[in-house]
Order: sequence, then C-alpha cells, then structure tokens
Amino acid sequence: MFYYLLKYVLLGPLLRMVFRPRIEGLEHVPESGAAIVAGNHLSFSDHFLMPAILRRRITFLAKAEYFTGPGLKGRLTAAFFRSAGQIPVDRSGKEAGQAAIREGLGVLRKGELLGIYPEGTRSHDGRLYKGKVGVAVMALKAGVPVVPCAMIGTFEAQPPGKVVPRIHPVVIRFGKPLDFSRYAGMEDEKAVLRAVTDEIMYAILTLSEQEYVDQYAAVAKAEQAAAAGEKERRFPRSPLG
Repeated sequence: MFYYLLKYVLLGPLLRMVFRPRIEGLEHVPESGAAIVAGNHLSFSDHFLMPAILRRRITFLAKAEYFTGPGLKGRLTAAFFRSAGQIPVDRSGKEAGQAAIREGLGVLRKGELLGIYPEGTRSHDGRLYKGKVGVAVMALKAGVPVVPCAMIGTFEAQPPGKVVPRIHPVVIRFGKPLDFSRYAGMEDEKAVLRAVTDEIMYAILTLSEQEYVDQYAAVAKAEQAAAAGEKERRFPRSPLG
C-alpha cells in the first residue's frame, strides 16, 4: 500500500516535477509476467526515478546497509526502503551472490518485475563497468526476458556523495527485451553466463552511450582509493593548508 502511496502521491509526482524525465521505449517493458529490468547505476536517485515512471511495480535488490543504519536516520531509511518493497541483500561474504540470486528468483517466481544493476554498485565516475553474472543466472533459471535500461543524466543530477540532487535533464531509455531461451538449462556454464552478461551490458551501453570499462566497478573504486591513499602518504598535506 505504501509503495503506491509513494509512487502516485508522495514521491512520484515530486520526482517528475523536479527531474522532468523523458521516457523512451517504455513499450518494451512487459505489461504482465515476470521479467528483469537491467540498468546502469549512476546515482542514488536511480532507485526512485525508474519505479516512479513504470506502470508496473518493480522490486530492486538493495544493499543491506540501507536497512542497518544507526540512529533515527537509519531507522527511517530502513522503513522507507521496506515500505517501497525493496529487498535487503548482504553483499559481504562468500554467500552474498547466492543470497541475491535466491531473493531475485523469489520475485520472478511470483510473476513480478525485478530491477537489477549488473555492475553491482554505483559508478563512481559516470562510466559503465563490467557486469556481474548474477543477472544471467537469474534470467536463465527463471526463463525470463531481460529489458535493458539506461539512466542518462542522473550522475550529473546526483553524483555519489551528493545528498541533495540538482536539477538536470534526465532520460530513462528502455531497449527491446533480450531473449536467452536458447541457453535454457545452461545456467551452470561459466562461458554461457559470461556471454549472456556481456550481451546485456552491451545493450545497456548502446542505450546509454557511456564509456565502457572492462573491469568491475568495485575493483576500480578500490584501486582509485588505494592510489589516493598512496599519494597522500607520499605527499602529505601541509598542516597550514
């Protein structure tokens, strides 16, 4: 109930008024039945803009940290995400990927839309990074189509670290559903999973026209942080500024 209150009364109209998103290819999203919507991930606001413009309800797998924050702010954030129908997924540990797949398959078995960001985390620099194969596993196991989606302009509107978004043109573009039925029963084949994932990422890339990096976003972030730390160690800032 709260999901639809957010979508049609509280948050949805506000998002449409502030961002005025232009929607392209909405007809490619199935009107019924299970499907995966796989998109790029540039901004925290992606979680809300896409659901606000879709006719159907969509459930995202959200990182568990959104549900475990401390204090009043943490409790409010957790309550908001739960009320919006988002599912917490612990991304730490060896079982993290399997847990996400189990939760995602549960949504698809109910005939619903599942939203996935194959990169696994937000892009820190606006580029598109290598996709993780979990999206392929779910698509093949559930036997559902994958609708590629590109969020354009949300990085400029609310880049990582910016709490209050600024007004910037946003485009949400959907591509034709990808059918992977030819790979039915091959969800344990690593080469097949990589091929399916790469096909999905290429479709997203075609829609978004981002620069592509053949590296996982989390690895790139870690390398950048390590390089920044090394630079600070070698050339520490003067205490006088």
